[in-house]
Amino acid sequence: MLKVMAFLVKRQGLDTGDLINYYETHHVPLILSLAAAPATYKRNYLMRDANASGPDDFDIVTELVFPDREAYQSWVSTMYAPGSGVADDEKTFLDRTRTRSYVVEEHMTDNVKHHSDSQADSL
Repeated sequence: MLKVMAFLVKRQGLDTGDLINYYETHHVPLILSLAAAPATYKRNYLMRDANASGPDDFDIVTELVFPDREAYQSWVSTMYAPGSGVADDEKTFLDRTRTRSYVVEEHMTDNVKHHSDSQADSL
């Protein structure tokens, strides 16, 4: 399994609601029209407090999971092939100069009891 996390920045002047709407109703269907969806294709949108200050490093974390590196490379080649329209579409809602993506190794912890739960169980 190969997992990729992409950190995307919305185009300046685009509000979060419009970003989500465009990505979900236009960009995702474009992607899915070109190739089968990865095993996992999640979009996580940051919900910022309007009054909070701090860096705006990214607005979306996209999670993609593929069976292996070859499947990932094939998918990327299809997405960014000349004439696919993906790169041009991304320019309409993303600042592509700030896109970053990384292959990650995932570690999960499931069914973890909190310390206070453990104490209650022993009573």
